[in-house]
Amino acid sequence: MRKTFWITLLLCSFNMALAGELRTLKWEEMVPADAPPLPPPTALHDLNQLADILAAESGPAAEQQHPNAPVVPELDGLKVKLPGYIVPLVIDDNSRITEFLLVPYFGACIHVPPPPSNQIVYVHSEGGVAMGDMWQPYWIEGKLSVESFSSDIADTGYRAEAEQIYPYVFDSPAVY
Repeated sequence: MRKTFWITLLLCSFNMALAGELRTLKWEEMVPADAPPLPPPTALHDLNQLADILAAESGPAAEQQHPNAPVVPELDGLKVKLPGYIVPLVIDDNSRITEFLLVPYFGACIHVPPPPSNQIVYVHSEGGVAMGDMWQPYWIEGKLSVESFSSDIADTGYRAEAEQIYPYVFDSPAVY
């Protein structure tokens, strides 16, 4: 009986330690292994292309093709670090984006079909991100929840409470 108690306590401690560790997550890991393949992204390649689309199109954003894509339940409650681009939802009085969708590629959700819901994370952040800085990629760090969120732009399969948000810096390979 005593041995079972100590083994149980040890296993619980191990699980709690793992839950507290920060895991760098890749977007592909947010799709179950047995899920059908994802469609190729419809990404914008530069700001000029974005300006052309916004100038030519005054209608609503494109309809999301996979709003109920399957998620990975094992990711629920993990502290993660995830890179992506910001699609603003709420801007505070100081011109800071405090609620946004994090997407895996530039231009997602802006007059192109949004990615599947398992490739979009609804993010809330107390500090937010300056409105003028939203065009670059960011890392977010925080607790991930397997929980859907619906907005006028797209549905998500995940939510995150961002504890930290900072620019993603591209590593350039050394030139020899």
